Amino acid sequence: MAAIGVMTCGGDCPGLNAAIRAVVFRASDAGLRVIGINEGFDGLTQDKTLELTKDKTRDILGRGGSILGCSGSNPFRDDPEAADATVETFKRHELDGLVVIGGNSSMGTALGAEKRGIPIVGVPKTIDNDVEGTDVTIGFDTAVETATEAIDRLRTTAESHDRVMIIETMGRDFGWIAVAAGIAGGADIILTPEEPIDVDSVADTIRVRQEEGLDFTIIVIGEGATFKGEDQQFGHHAPGDRWLHLSGVGRALADRLEALDPERWKLTVSVIGHLQRGGSPTSTDRILASRFGVAAVNAMLEGKHGNMVAIRNGQMTLTPLDQVAGKLKAVEPELIEDARSFATGV
Repeated sequence: MAAIGVMTCGGDCPGLNAAIRAVVFRASDAGLRVIGINEGFDGLTQDKTLELTKDKTRDILGRGGSILGCSGSNPFRDDPEAADATVETFKRHELDGLVVIGGNSSMGTALGAEKRGIPIVGVPKTIDNDVEGTDVTIGFDTAVETATEAIDRLRTTAESHDRVMIIETMGRDFGWIAVAAGIAGGADIILTPEEPIDVDSVADTIRVRQEEGLDFTIIVIGEGATFKGEDQQFGHHAPGDRWLHLSGVGRALADRLEALDPERWKLTVSVIGHLQRGGSPTSTDRILASRFGVAAVNAMLEGKHGNMVAIRNGQMTLTPLDQVAGKLKAVEPELIEDARSFATGV
């Protein structure tokens, strides 16, 4: 092998730069050139590249975001010309493999590239922690820390002003952040996409707390949650974007609670949103990203492409891309049961 490429796909999250740095350092030590691909697969299609060296990546370990930029484009979905251009760019730069740092949908794109003859090793990242085949993803720990700190700060206001504080976290399909941050922050009610919200049950819980002399309630809700008897998630479509940008379930819950008892509760909604995706990674995410980056290059050197690096039961391992692509990892039932035991209700 002489050269490999590296890209960051999908949404940004803390720890991406740590992974890029690790790829560059390990590859350089093995005598490989590293070509950075800007803006994910879109950059490979349009030949937006730059050479990465140890000197260029030495100081990016603790920086948030990605020095390469991010994109969720998939040239292999339904655009033969874009797919051909992507493969041609890979060949023109005489690359021997490509490290793709991304989430579940990006691993699907990576699998498409692998099928077109581009040797791929994936690296799992997403604050949602819902990538199949690995116990944890880059960015999750930082997101939970950020959400927990928000809960801690909002709790003091809730207690001081007898408020029902609704805190909306990220989490499109599963409530990993809501459950983990809810436990860590001592939330009184945790609501996630796993189970539709019963507004009457939430209201009853708030009333019981008040009868016990607890005039404040902390509710943590995952942005992808829905209401009992309804399937629709709350959000909007940006122009030309096929994804539903989630936001608003916290406000919807507040409106429905207020309709049940408009005079009794002081309801406040805080959407912490992209704060969870930004900023410097925690030490845990820096270590995980660095280990993943090294493991990805090692896999490439050993000819084990077509896989995603992963961590299972504390051990670094590989998971085939076809077992990851397009799949989602639900919150473990045991973790939800733990959440129920600490919170007033889930």
